[in-house]
Amino acid sequence: MIKHNRGSSDLLCLSFFFGPLQAVWIHLAARRGRTMLTLVVFFLCTASCVPAIAKGGGAAAGPRLNNNQLYKFSYTTEVLLDRTRGSKEGRAGYKISTNVDINLVWRDPSSKDNQLIQLAISNVRVEPASHRPQKKNVLHGSTAESVLGKTRLAALTKPFLVHLKNGKAKAFYSYWAEPAIIKNLKRGLASLLQVQLNTGKVVENDVSGRCTVEYKAVKGQVTRTKLLETCKAEETGFTTHSQVLGVSTKSSSVTVFTLEDGFIRSVVAEEAHSLAVNARRSAGAKVVSRQTLTLVGTEAGPLEAAGKDVAGVVKSIDAKLAAVGIVAEKVKSQCKGCPSLFEHWQAHQKQLEPASLSKTTAPRSFLALIQSIRKASKDEILKVLKSTSKTSLPQVVDAVTSSQTTASLDAMLEFLNFTDAKGLVLQERFLYACGFASHPNERMLQALLDILKGKIGSSDIKESVVIIMGALVHKLCQKGGCNLPTVMQVKKLILDGPDNTQVESEVQMYLLALKNSLLPEAIPIFTKYAESEVGAYNTIALTALQRYDVKLMTDEVKRTVNRVYHQNRRIYEKNVRVAAADVVFSSDPSYFEVKNLLLSIGNLPHEMNKYMVSKIQDLLRFQMPASKIINQVMKDMISHNYNRFAKVGSSSAFSGFMAQSADMTSTYSLDILYSGSGIMRRSNMNIYGASNGAVLHGLQVAIEAQGLESLIAATPDEGEEDLESFAGMSALLFDVQLRPVTFFKGYSDLMSKMFSMTGDPMNVVKGLILLTDHSEVIQLQSGLKASAEFQGGLAIDISGGMEISLWYRESKTSVNNRGALVVTGNLTVDMDFMRAGVEVSFETAASLDFITTVQFSEYPFLVCIQMDKATFPISEYLTKYESLSSGKSIVSRKSRKQLIPGSEFPLHQENSNMCKKVFDSSW
Repeated sequence: MIKHNRGSSDLLCLSFFFGPLQAVWIHLAARRGRTMLTLVVFFLCTASCVPAIAKGGGAAAGPRLNNNQLYKFSYTTEVLLDRTRGSKEGRAGYKISTNVDINLVWRDPSSKDNQLIQLAISNVRVEPASHRPQKKNVLHGSTAESVLGKTRLAALTKPFLVHLKNGKAKAFYSYWAEPAIIKNLKRGLASLLQVQLNTGKVVENDVSGRCTVEYKAVKGQVTRTKLLETCKAEETGFTTHSQVLGVSTKSSSVTVFTLEDGFIRSVVAEEAHSLAVNARRSAGAKVVSRQTLTLVGTEAGPLEAAGKDVAGVVKSIDAKLAAVGIVAEKVKSQCKGCPSLFEHWQAHQKQLEPASLSKTTAPRSFLALIQSIRKASKDEILKVLKSTSKTSLPQVVDAVTSSQTTASLDAMLEFLNFTDAKGLVLQERFLYACGFASHPNERMLQALLDILKGKIGSSDIKESVVIIMGALVHKLCQKGGCNLPTVMQVKKLILDGPDNTQVESEVQMYLLALKNSLLPEAIPIFTKYAESEVGAYNTIALTALQRYDVKLMTDEVKRTVNRVYHQNRRIYEKNVRVAAADVVFSSDPSYFEVKNLLLSIGNLPHEMNKYMVSKIQDLLRFQMPASKIINQVMKDMISHNYNRFAKVGSSSAFSGFMAQSADMTSTYSLDILYSGSGIMRRSNMNIYGASNGAVLHGLQVAIEAQGLESLIAATPDEGEEDLESFAGMSALLFDVQLRPVTFFKGYSDLMSKMFSMTGDPMNVVKGLILLTDHSEVIQLQSGLKASAEFQGGLAIDISGGMEISLWYRESKTSVNNRGALVVTGNLTVDMDFMRAGVEVSFETAASLDFITTVQFSEYPFLVCIQMDKATFPISEYLTKYESLSSGKSIVSRKSRKQLIPGSEFPLHQENSNMCKKVFDSSW
């Protein structure tokens, strides 16, 4: 040990600074005397020499161990798992208790805070985390050796070394051959010794990774708060891009050190991680990890080893000891006796037949199959695809694509033949599953780009490929991948696309892709096509502009949309003009914009007058963002008077609440516009979900019909005289625009469809969708790892149809929605030799029918709109489990069910009155 003599120290400082300061000395002595020089030299020497003094024997930076002393501690680490709100049955989990002996091995002669210490674990006990009856105690009758195994127990009790410098773990020495879980447990104990004795914020490396840590020191106590959101670890997961469908996490980690004479008397650490589904927070789980280290006594211990540095000392103790790193290493859990993917598929295939898609067993089996596929190889996946029945194959394609692994994508690309026009159903299911992907990567987008560059047998599939590429671009940009090479390539393709073709269907295809992409660069393109001479372009462009953030709606965009509505440059179809009005109302309109819209009422086509009145009333009643400015305008009697607001007709706009809870609010809107002849022109149904300030466009089904006036010898409205007979449906599902479906196009097609019409609805989208997808590895400070898996699967069947009876002079349009939803959350701590976990889940199956009946046997026409929700159940489940590698296990289950009564959603009173007349006249 080097002893510092104050006189020699001062002499050293003076000698060091004398040379450079000689000229200053002479200069200052001449001007201000020798006193100033003395002060300068004193302060410089003090600044230079303070670190040297502290380094040798000043205040401790961290706890110091004494030589020739053995510190005896008791150590406990426990992990508990439960649902977020806790439960009466007790938590799943276990506790490991040990004795720990710690002694100083070596200290740097020049610094008391540079220490190499040895830790030895003994007397290992494994116990339940909470008291429980013998029948529910999976550890009853077990010993540490029977649970851990002889090899693991021997490894755990083998001493290891930690290099502490200024209270921080600089190195961790153990044996490479030891099992990873044992090394991680030792790392958890070593990390518990890291502490600094002064208040401040630092970046530390410990078993959790590299984290920012905040220390708060008071007399005899130090509190360490780890800012877990800053931790950088090797193992990362993924989550759903949509906040409404996503999972929220809340974490905390606090360690309290009790000190006496600058040494640790006790350490208590508690770390908690909670995860919950945003849409239903009762479906949540948490893991709590606790560590306790308590000094129980000291006794004489081994002498300090001789050596110049840490590496040399470690080598002299045991040449097999190696610096293996303080950060936890990956632990590969091996599933003994788990079924193969093929065996798993055989057990679940019946639940994925079309007849089961309306039941909750379908999405539950879908989610289980995804978990199995994510662990499978390409060949295993292909074996399942090739052996599946034709009826269940589309559902398997949904599951394989939704798995989003390299192997699953490779298997799908090899299995599907896009040159074959007959494979349209499977090809489209693959593409839609890509569009709904929870965490797509660049490779998935590249795969679609390669398909587009190759030969495609169906024009419908080509359209879907381009449209879905737009959705993937949006999701990748959301994750910060807008500048990835493939994303840049696809962005250029779809941005240039509309102007690079003269084919109407291809222009629509690119516009729909841009609508999905939500690229700010596409706004000028939509602005241009909003004033196109083709009605389909107008509608796509205007509905796309409505999806953008209000902040992106420039004055130029607003001027264009207003020109379309007021027909300043050309005559437009009614459905185009009302779409323009919707954009104006949703884009933070000015006083004069709203006033001009109100002044137009009375000069519009008959049904459009009624639609605009109904729209304004709905905006006011439902308290939408534009309500405030509308109220201001309506104070002006010229804009708001009986002549304008007493318009009659069948068209309507109505919004309402489907469901409201503390977690989520669901709303619906129904907009229906008729032609002057009483035939439906446009029907638009929307369902939105809102949670934590985020909004999800869950569903949009728009049905359009035109050019049907000749069927009833009626006169078309202005601007619609030369429209071709057409009816079709467009669907937007979970923010993804799908390829539109055509019922008929052209008069001859219309007549053939009318005579062959069965009344059965046409399928728009059918399949299984992975809605929620959250996977996370939580590295606990104790060295244990928790795995969190939250998935939500939806079996959905949306269909729509249109019937026209000239005999009964009646038309009927229907949109039928069937769905079954299952969401599961699984939180597990798997130590290989012991496993504990909790699973929370909820499920429901529901149907929603939207039917519009029009009787045009007399004038004015009778129009009845119905929106019915059938009675449906909601079930919640809680499962806790603990198991040993020997096969012994304990499982507890609990469930709760409730029935939600069916109802007919309220619409405006005029509709109710009309429905009474329609159904009275039908008898």
